[in-house]
Amino acid sequence: MKEGSLGVQPTELDGLMPVIYDELKRLAARHLRRQAPGHTLQTTALVHEAYLKLAKANPTECSDRPRFFALASRAMRSVLVDHARRRLAVRRGFKAGGSLPDEGGGVVDVQGTEVLEVDRALARLAEIDSRKARIVELRYFGGLTADEAAEVLGISPVTIHRQWLLARTWLHRQLGRTTAE
Repeated sequence: MKEGSLGVQPTELDGLMPVIYDELKRLAARHLRRQAPGHTLQTTALVHEAYLKLAKANPTECSDRPRFFALASRAMRSVLVDHARRRLAVRRGFKAGGSLPDEGGGVVDVQGTEVLEVDRALARLAEIDSRKARIVELRYFGGLTADEAAEVLGISPVTIHRQWLLARTWLHRQLGRTTAE
């Protein structure tokens, strides 16, 4: 394994965890800062839930540091979406594991709904342009720099900047927000 590499086998993840734990907690905290106040999932719980998903990951997806943290961020996003769906289901009177009703009625959990809206918008973007969706995952959710995202995707940082701007504008429009950020 090259220096700075995080290419891990499932059995190596346990040994690597103490080395990367603090960085994973910072990544989790970044994800949680984007949630509504009063979110019930804590940083440590998010890291541990993501760890369970990472333990099942294909080791080739974790071939270096940027790819590993991109995968970790995707796992955290997945945990947050699952958490929002469970909370929404409970609010609507469904037990865990039940199917969610259509968006037609019932009590809506604002924080959970927003997470789900962003997830749905990102899924729509992936259908239209998978590379732009991947850039959003890497930059926004993964916290990767343009250079790191470019390395993961094998494209230039200039292309990352250009497509990041287009993807962000598209997502803001889909979510009914202004693009003046």
